[in-house]
Amino acid sequence: MEKGLNAGISATGMVNSPNRFKLAVFGLNVSNGCSITSAEGAFKGDWDEAKALAQQADRLGLEALVSVARWRGFGGAVNFNDRAFDTISWAAGLAAVTERIQLFATVHVPTIHPVRMAKAAATIDHISHGRFGLNIVAGWNAGEIGMFGTPQKGHDERYAVSAEWIGVIRRLWTEDGFDFEGRYYSIPGGHSEPRPVQRPGPIVMCAGASAAGSDFAAAHADCQFINIFGLDGLKERVAGLKRYARETYGREIRIFTTSYVMCRDTEREARDYYDHVVNQKGDWEGARNLVRGMMPNVENAVDDDAMLASLIAGYAGFPLIGTPDQVVAGMRALSEAGIDGVTLSWVDYAEGLDQMERLILPRMRAAGLRV
Repeated sequence: MEKGLNAGISATGMVNSPNRFKLAVFGLNVSNGCSITSAEGAFKGDWDEAKALAQQADRLGLEALVSVARWRGFGGAVNFNDRAFDTISWAAGLAAVTERIQLFATVHVPTIHPVRMAKAAATIDHISHGRFGLNIVAGWNAGEIGMFGTPQKGHDERYAVSAEWIGVIRRLWTEDGFDFEGRYYSIPGGHSEPRPVQRPGPIVMCAGASAAGSDFAAAHADCQFINIFGLDGLKERVAGLKRYARETYGREIRIFTTSYVMCRDTEREARDYYDHVVNQKGDWEGARNLVRGMMPNVENAVDDDAMLASLIAGYAGFPLIGTPDQVVAGMRALSEAGIDGVTLSWVDYAEGLDQMERLILPRMRAAGLRV
């Protein structure tokens, strides 16, 4: 087994699945999912709706469900993501009603102590029989983090905190009775039982495009998520990230991205649907508010229409727009560039998963992307 990759107990999930190109569903715990729009069919954030969609994704053999850690909405017409299930409880609930799919709780490091997180992760790993995953976010939204009474730290220091945080958690998953005195945490007599089902612990993922974020992923994560804005140079970029982890830390990591899907019988219909979602029904004010939170010191970003449109369509994911054949061709291009898989979102998740079953997955198997 490659160093940095978890043996687990399952032949599924974001690391151990035999499928060449992994697929996850993103955003089934927050209202509107990943689309900042009032277009018809948008995810409401209802538990029964989330449960049914999760079970459908499980039945289809998709690798994972990945949540969004959100504490308040972004205003505007739809108040994007304001209704948000706690990601840890969400993962525990879905663990009990699914069979194979991996469940990633996205966690903002400043919001939970590592001793508490280690215990919660191990608990869900037992509920799911080894299917829990931890998606680490160092913290980016100062307004949300401020709700916890602690000012947000500077960008690179957030990753230093996160490194200490996950280091403590991994020791709690594998050691007993240790004392830890770090810069950010003090753990006397560290202990946590039961240990996770997975050994040495659950799969860890994170997203990070900065130097500090990429270094953290290389050192601590099994899966790194990157944003992709085109295919030019992507193969070299992905190879460089994997090489850096291998040469710097002796670890193997997988590289993933996020994508939104708008699939129709013809490309014209798909483009018309994009126009409907983004230009006719898009919540541009909400998107601008999100950008202000992401990049508070880059005021001109709120006037970048291309960026705002990408956020509205699907959280600035890689666009998979067109016919079923074109959607699969886009996935094949990502795979050939070294991307190991994608998290997927749709405006209408029920419609999207139905399309996956009838139209996309058979074509992916024919293309050699799925077994």
